[in-house]
Amino acid sequence: MRQVVVYWKTLKAGILTEKDKGFSFSYDPAYLALPEARAISLTMPLQEAPFQCKTLHPFFDGLIPEGWLLDLAQKNWKIDDRDRMALLMACCRDCIGAVSVEPLVTQEDDD
Repeated sequence: MRQVVVYWKTLKAGILTEKDKGFSFSYDPAYLALPEARAISLTMPLQEAPFQCKTLHPFFDGLIPEGWLLDLAQKNWKIDDRDRMALLMACCRDCIGAVSVEPLVTQEDDD
């Protein structure tokens, strides 16, 4: 299971999780409680219920670079172009716009 923390500007907006049966994005409850909280996408309005999808949500897939920049990332990090979560984790830490992602590091990762 791979996870990324999704940020809106500098605020932790939620967690995107890749599971065996697909992907799930959930807004962080603390983020939802903020008066300045904004939806990360029009297709993902603020809500407590998670957004489920069998493939990477189109919004997140749209953050992944295309063309020569995608080719460069695939060659440098040796990432298969079908591994969209790996591409998201490698390429989308500093996106254009308000949304960015960082891999979620757990204690299991540290061991």
